[in-house]
Parts: sequence; C-alpha cells; structure tokens
Amino acid sequence: MNIVVNEDLKSYIDPLTPEEYEALERSILTEGCRDALVLWGEVLVDGHNRYGICQKHGLPFQTVQNTRFQSLEDVHLWMIDQHLGRRSVSDFLRGVLALRKKEIVAGRQARASAAPADAADDPPFDADPALPPPAPLNSREAIAKAARLSSSQVVMIEKIQKQAAPELVAAVKSGTISINAAAAVASLPAEEQVAAANGGKDELKQAAKRVREARRPVRAEPAAGEAPGEEDAVAQLKQRVAELTAENDDLRRQVAALHALLQAAEA
Repeated sequence: MNIVVNEDLKSYIDPLTPEEYEALERSILTEGCRDALVLWGEVLVDGHNRYGICQKHGLPFQTVQNTRFQSLEDVHLWMIDQHLGRRSVSDFLRGVLALRKKEIVAGRQARASAAPADAADDPPFDADPALPPPAPLNSREAIAKAARLSSSQVVMIEKIQKQAAPELVAAVKSGTISINAAAAVASLPAEEQVAAANGGKDELKQAAKRVREARRPVRAEPAAGEAPGEEDAVAQLKQRVAELTAENDDLRRQVAALHALLQAAEA
C-alpha cells in the first residue's frame, strides 16, 4: 500500500510534545497500533505519529478510507473536529482550532453568496448527505462553545494570535504561561515579549504582573481638606449629619421658646 504524507496536513495540527510522543511510542510498542490510520485516497489524514512509529519499528497497522471528503477544506474541518473532541488537547490549541474553523466556514459562506444565480441548479458543495455542512461560527459565543472555552478566553486567544511574538506563542503552547498572562504580555512591544519568554516562567509572570498593574486606574490624590480615603469620607458625612441634627434641635428649642413668650404676652 502506497501512503502519501502531505507535509501541510502533517503540520496543520500542532505536533506532540517530546513527552507525548514518547508516551505514544511506548504504548504502541506494548499494545500495538490499535487505531486505524485514516486515508483520503493515498493521502494520510490522521495518524501521522502512529504511522511514523510503526514504520520505525516495522509494526503492522490498519487503515480506513474516508470517502466523504470532497476537498482539502473538508479534510481540514474533519481534522479540526477530531482534535476539538480530544481531552488531551490544550485550551489554547482548542481555541486556535475553533478560530480556524470559523475562517473556513466563513469563507465557504462568502463563496456561496458570491456564486452566480445559475449555479443554484448545480449540486451544492456539501451535497453528500453523509457530510452535513458545518454550523456557522458567527459569534464569539459559538466559537467558545465549539472549543469548550469561555468567550473571554476566545478574546484572549485572538489577541495572542494577532499580537504575540513567536517566542511568546511557543511559551503558551508549552504551558509555560497561562492564556490570561500571555494575553497581557502580548500587549508589550515585541522585543520585550521575546526577552520575557527567553527569561523563562518567572520572567513571564513578572512581565504579566507589570502590565496588569499599569492598567489599574490611578486613584486621584485628595485635595487639601478632602478626605484621603473612603473611610474618612464616611466619617466626614457622619460628622456633618451630627452637626445638622444639633442645629435642627437648637432651632426647635428657639421656636419653642418664642412660642412660650407669645403665649405669655397674650395672657
């Protein structure tokens, strides 16, 4: 059997870490290659690591054809959905994959909208009933649901993709820094991001802390005679209320005294 390895497909999903690859290799050497490799014709779609390990050690493997694919986009969408459903995939990678899916689906919708009217009689792109069209991901909420993330995490992942230096992206992929902290560091100039990433986990944490502290609103200094803090402001209000109450009581006494004088004069 001739199996073709397409390098673009092989690299479409982030590779396993060295530790993950070693664990997979140990598993295959112990239990054999239990999952079949997925092919599209002769092109290998799923199982690149398993195929490489089996080739390296001369181990047998099974293959299965997926005849539903009509284009490379179909392959990409299938690969994305496969990895979105795997628990071992990191939050960051799931977010990246969901955003990729959004772009593919949006591109299809744009092409369908731009198609000439007489093309309506042609079979639709997703005519095969076994391959239903993917649901549109036209909101952050939909993307978050597909990736099993929060909408705020999707926003941060988008920011990292747009602004982060490659070294910072590598750090968040490896788990050296969290998505939240990486999004903060991504707002720094590129050279500062690189320096922080090269400095390791502690330096990245410090960089994220500096960014967050710089974003905190600065409290205005109180003017002369003003309360410097909330507690002092409350104390001043209480004092003013007490003063007004005393003034009110004094006015009441004065009114009572005048009333008594008037009554005496009339008598």
